[in-house]
Amino acid sequence: MIKLEGINKTFNRGKANEVKAIQDLNLNIASEDYLVIVGANGSGKSTLLNLIAGSIIPSAGKIELDDHLVTRLPDYKRSRWITRVFQNPLSGTAPDLSILDNFRVAALRTKKKGLSIGTNSAFKAQVQDKISVLGMGLENKLMQPMGTLSGGQRQALTLLMSVMDDCRILLLDEPTAALDPRSANLVMQTANRLIQQFKLTAILITHNLKDAHTYGNRLIYMAEGRILKDIHSENKLNLTQSDLFEWFG
Repeated sequence: MIKLEGINKTFNRGKANEVKAIQDLNLNIASEDYLVIVGANGSGKSTLLNLIAGSIIPSAGKIELDDHLVTRLPDYKRSRWITRVFQNPLSGTAPDLSILDNFRVAALRTKKKGLSIGTNSAFKAQVQDKISVLGMGLENKLMQPMGTLSGGQRQALTLLMSVMDDCRILLLDEPTAALDPRSANLVMQTANRLIQQFKLTAILITHNLKDAHTYGNRLIYMAEGRILKDIHSENKLNLTQSDLFEWFG
């Protein structure tokens, strides 16, 4: 599903503040893998996610998504495969639009847009049904502006919006970093349910070692732009949180 070969990314090349963010990285992620990436600040985690998303272009190497070469494609041309949830709950939604209108825009993410976004009764019922599983009562407040919601509410809705349109890959960029523990737990459980329900290929970046231990079937530890540990399936199940703490020791 996702293939990176010989990836290097250098910022400010040739200058005093040159940074080799990714160095000679090779990575294959199979369809329906749920990959969790951990590492200290500056280890290259976010750069790797941005390279996959198309927010930045590699200095060297190639990237394939679903057997399509996408190395030089910008993020908006990768939207047929990828949807993304950011660290900041304010990202990914339109604060002045209602909850319902935000969901309608999300449903048309990769489709041609007309002059009307068309929120009819059938679509409203569909959105209410999806939102009701959160247990927040927001299914009865569809006309409330998105910008009036709490960070946890917005992030949970953003996750639901991510699967309103066809997508194959879900990128989770520290989605709970700005949330309180209760909201963070809801967001992670919602993400896990959607990944399984829609058989998504998912990548989670997190500093929360409890979440890194709990979620996903594969775990990568990065440092200085390289993958130092790559733990799969049963080997990941055998890890303890103490093991993860030792990686950072």
